[in-house]
Amino acid sequence: MNKKALQALLKERRELIDPEAHGLSRPTGRGRRARGLSQQQVDELTTRGVDTYNRLETGRYPNPPVEYLRQVARLFGLNEQEWVSLCRYAGIGDPPGPLNQSSGLEVPGVWQEALNGISHMAYVTDASWNLLAYNKPWADLFPGGRIPRNTMRWMLLDPDARTTLLQWKEVWAPLVVPQLRAALTVRTDDETLLQIAKDVRADPDLAPIWVAGGAHIHPDGDERPILHALHGPGHVTMCASEPLGSPGARMIVLLFHPGTKKRHARVPMLRARGI
Repeated sequence: MNKKALQALLKERRELIDPEAHGLSRPTGRGRRARGLSQQQVDELTTRGVDTYNRLETGRYPNPPVEYLRQVARLFGLNEQEWVSLCRYAGIGDPPGPLNQSSGLEVPGVWQEALNGISHMAYVTDASWNLLAYNKPWADLFPGGRIPRNTMRWMLLDPDARTTLLQWKEVWAPLVVPQLRAALTVRTDDETLLQIAKDVRADPDLAPIWVAGGAHIHPDGDERPILHALHGPGHVTMCASEPLGSPGARMIVLLFHPGTKKRHARVPMLRARGI
């Protein structure tokens, strides 16, 4: 727990909230009108016992429940970065999921310019795997330029994918289905993902994989076989990252290696050199 940082974050954001916007009167301070919500008003708005919020703001509440932190964060209008900071400062580590289900559904427009400057295939999806941006090398992957609107649905359920993604049943599907399951544990109300999961469970090839589970939650560093529309068969090494301001969104860079021979099972890890 970082008590000083926790108190600074909470006090600053609490004082920005207008009590009258919540049907409460503005508390009075010594000789002046105090700013923002009082600590007692936070308890009232979060339906918690007296002194609960004071214990949190002063760092006297070890391991506070995530749902209480979420209540406070939403009341104070924290953004996703501040939500992560709140959880870390409160001593519980990174939050188990985004603050709001709507997070992860957009990224700054400059990401398109960044993708345009990458020579490898690259694209960005939101937290539901809806395509947000991509570059021309990635568009060239698809026969007839049929670019998918949702890459998760395409990988699992589009007939074209079962041709493009070589060894789809043995290599791709067993690794992609667990990603979908993992995403749904965080985004339980995501209608797009729920519908994809429903269709997966109804697919005779995918249903057994869904039932079997699996621990694979991201493709970073993986190498998988693929059939490129222009360059023929080969393998792609996958580099995955997450835009920090949009938790759940992802940028994928695909390094294409032509030929049927696998280049390497796993790229050696990069580590800083000793000083």
